[in-house]
Amino acid sequence: MEKREVQEANNNNVEAAREPDLNLKPTITQEHHDYLMKRHGMTDLHPLPSMDEKDPYNWPSWKKNTNLFLLSFHAMMTTFQAAAIIPAYEPLGMALGTDIQGASYLTSAQIIVLGFAPLFWKPLSHRFGRQPVWLVSTLCSGLFNIGCALSPTYGAMMVCRCFSAFFIAPPIAIGSGVVVETFLARQRGQKMGIWTLLVTLGPPSAPFFFGFVTQHADWVWIYWVLAIVNFIQFLAYIIFGSETRYLRSKEPQTSQTKFSKISLFKRIDPEPITFSEIIDPIVIGRYLTVLLPTISYALVFGFASILITVEIPQAFVPTFGLNPQELGLNFIAIIIGTIIGEQSAGPLSDTIMNKKAKKLGHQPPPEHRLWLSYLGFITVIVGLIVFGVQLQNATPMQWNVTPIVGAGIAAFGNQIVTTVLATCE
Repeated sequence: MEKREVQEANNNNVEAAREPDLNLKPTITQEHHDYLMKRHGMTDLHPLPSMDEKDPYNWPSWKKNTNLFLLSFHAMMTTFQAAAIIPAYEPLGMALGTDIQGASYLTSAQIIVLGFAPLFWKPLSHRFGRQPVWLVSTLCSGLFNIGCALSPTYGAMMVCRCFSAFFIAPPIAIGSGVVVETFLARQRGQKMGIWTLLVTLGPPSAPFFFGFVTQHADWVWIYWVLAIVNFIQFLAYIIFGSETRYLRSKEPQTSQTKFSKISLFKRIDPEPITFSEIIDPIVIGRYLTVLLPTISYALVFGFASILITVEIPQAFVPTFGLNPQELGLNFIAIIIGTIIGEQSAGPLSDTIMNKKAKKLGHQPPPEHRLWLSYLGFITVIVGLIVFGVQLQNATPMQWNVTPIVGAGIAAFGNQIVTTVLATCE
């Protein structure tokens, strides 16, 4: 596939890594210089914004941050929906004629779909823009959540869960690229941290909130609430969302009205979609610099987030006899660990980079941030050991907090690894 002038600078983390060197300062016209000084107060910017008001780099802060909030919340909903039924495994299983393990497959299936669905959405978002994808994603996900609420059988619910995951999946993969194409390099660390935090908060926050719903209402209301949230997202994108897909090699783009946002088939990029573009995220795995971080993150997220989140109901309900509300409260430790991990990862990462810059006399390469990831790996291992050993030694029907302490420690490390690998570009 032919590369554009800046590769739109920003389709995802891999594309972001191909941006021009920060030390290269392109020659600009006096008119361009004056525009940048008026808009940004400086010309030493990377990537260099154009003189187009529709360029996301030139948007006012409130507009950028509004889009970031919509995107980050949308990304959280990808894992939030998968984990939403966790506190309801027991009553849901009884209603559908299966056990807790069978009910857990309704979560596992969504996780699998979330893994490959972005391969489909990524090229579509490049051709038609991000905004149409967000609208289709939220609307269709809401419809299939209604389908889950009305499903009479296990098989019907499984099908609806898979389609709901397929449609809600785009922001978990495209989201980081949208951050890159919206914010200048000096802003991306903090903004990417917001996106990664909400992605990681999805698995523990869903069972925490829906434990109360299951206990005081009915498990079916989990799906009704999810559908309502999806439809609110749909409306929020129409009212507040803006298109971040911007072709820098083209002429300045015309503005969109609120109603033009729902014109889903207005093509932005005329280039045809190729099969190689669809499988590109898989093909680049042949590079060790991509493969090793990917495997590392997959293992950390899989064990420290997914495994613990799914294991808690299967282990804690029979061991401690907890009801859905009590079960959901156990996820507070993971939420706290994740938030502390994010608050630690950003400042520590910046400190490491600044100290190295003072020593070298220039900015070190981005991969120097990887040193901080070792702290994340170590705390994940420690947390998993504490969780497993203390759960194994727990006295039946006598709940104790020590396994959850281990889960919180693992969540702390998981968030550090997530933030470091997502911002190391």
